Amino acid sequence: MNPNSKGVEILSIGTELLLGNITNTNAQWICEQLSQLGLNHFRQSTVGDNSDRIIKAIQEISKRSNLLITTGGLGPTPDDLTTQAIATSFNVSLFERPLLWDEIKQKLPNSKLKDDSSSLRKQCFFPKNAQIINNPRGTAPGMIWEPIKGFTILTFPGVPSEMKTMWEETAYDFIKTKFSDGYSFFSNTLKFAGIGESSVAEKISDLLNLKNPTVAPYANLGEVKLRITARAKNDLEAKKIIKPVKKKLKKEFSKFIFGEDNDTLSSVLIKELTKRDQTIVFAESCTGGLLSASLTSITGSSQVFQGSIVSYSNKLKSSLLNISEEKLTKYGAVSEEVCEVMAINVKEKLGADWAIAISGIAGPNGGSQDKPVGLVYISISGPNNHITNIKKQFNSSRNRTEIQRLSVNVCLNSLRLILLSNSK
Repeated sequence: MNPNSKGVEILSIGTELLLGNITNTNAQWICEQLSQLGLNHFRQSTVGDNSDRIIKAIQEISKRSNLLITTGGLGPTPDDLTTQAIATSFNVSLFERPLLWDEIKQKLPNSKLKDDSSSLRKQCFFPKNAQIINNPRGTAPGMIWEPIKGFTILTFPGVPSEMKTMWEETAYDFIKTKFSDGYSFFSNTLKFAGIGESSVAEKISDLLNLKNPTVAPYANLGEVKLRITARAKNDLEAKKIIKPVKKKLKKEFSKFIFGEDNDTLSSVLIKELTKRDQTIVFAESCTGGLLSASLTSITGSSQVFQGSIVSYSNKLKSSLLNISEEKLTKYGAVSEEVCEVMAINVKEKLGADWAIAISGIAGPNGGSQDKPVGLVYISISGPNNHITNIKKQFNSSRNRTEIQRLSVNVCLNSLRLILLSNSK
């Protein structure tokens, strides 16, 4: 897009979006596509299925943007108002495209056409000079239309699979040819564990002011990400721009960076254990199987993950993991002493190179002054029966799910660091 461009906007249409009944994944996906095309995307809006509000939004957008992309409101139902509202915004009429009606009839059974022919047929009406975007996966076509000089509208249905197919088959090439200046945005994300977002941001304050590439920190639960984005004509050029920044970050945070882009702690751990031809098992209490699920969600986990024992009650800790009643009574289930024996015994019982045991108080009830909500013990038993014990106290204001997920992250990251230290 040329330097004088006013940019691109996305307008999502649908009352179900405003009510929170569905998540707006379409806008997120379109944003990623626009970034790949190097386009300036400045604003997103959402309106319900109300003709007056749609018209007002479109008229406002036409005054400040070059390109508007809409999703939703295309189809045969009474609340599918987008095409008519767009036409009304610019005082033009809609005209039927007979060939479209023939295509729709071929896609639907005769019984459906007999019942809903009039409503289905409204999908064939467009402004006279609009270019149709074919919908191979549904009945509602979209359009490419320039109602006024310098302002173009592309419309898509709200069904994600339909929208993505239409974009890839028609819209992508149109937008690239008409609006892209040949430059695109390329991103490389570094992922951190065991360090907070504020600590990362403080150490890289100089990098946050860069123009090309740009560096942006953002956080998920138990994880920090740094997205390095370069504007370039191709991947090779972008990698050259990103390389020195990435090198500096890896040197500064060598202990904390666990992966890039689509890597997860689970996938990285599986890769490391596979490389060593080693296996792992778990003994879980407070996480209730979440630790096991985090590994088995990754393809290839069967090469390293043998299984687990979820011993939530003291009875099962005793019968399945051979924890003595005396130890459970003396120290309590949530203790380093019990957790350590859980790790040792599950490793021996299930036969693996590594074992992780975890026991804690996830809340919101069950805490005490000595053992508050958020207290978690983790024990890692490795080759040669080497034991690593970890005690974590998560903020008790965290909810149960957050404490469980954070506990899983600590388990995975702790073993990652042990493996990292062993490889040096």
